[in-house]
Amino acid sequence: MKIVFTLPGEPVGKGRPRFSTAGKFPRAYTPEKTASYESLVKLAAARAMAGKPPVSGAVSVSINAFFSIPKSASRERKARMISKDIRPTKKSDADNIAKIICDSLNGIVWHDDAQVVSLQVEKIYAETPMVEVNINAL
Repeated sequence: MKIVFTLPGEPVGKGRPRFSTAGKFPRAYTPEKTASYESLVKLAAARAMAGKPPVSGAVSVSINAFFSIPKSASRERKARMISKDIRPTKKSDADNIAKIICDSLNGIVWHDDAQVVSLQVEKIYAETPMVEVNINAL
């Protein structure tokens, strides 16, 4: 089984939990940007699954994170970015991009992200920012 979906917009990495106090007790919460992006991933994955049950075996995941080209880039630099000669070395980190996507797919595409046995994340510049996710059941 193969599942493919695209998330529009700039790639977002998993944010660290934030802490606050309620009286004497500390309380952890997920940053709003992380929570809203997780919702977007869940919605796109549910559409791609089209009512199929979660995969129960091992899976391979490939994530292509396309970042927008800075407006300040010259024509020559822009061409090098599009041809992959220059890659994004800015935030979000590749591991945090994988973390937010894999965590969001629990219970939708697979039962638990421990089923992921192969993971590839690539950061690329593109005219249109987005994230492409390809999942293969092994």
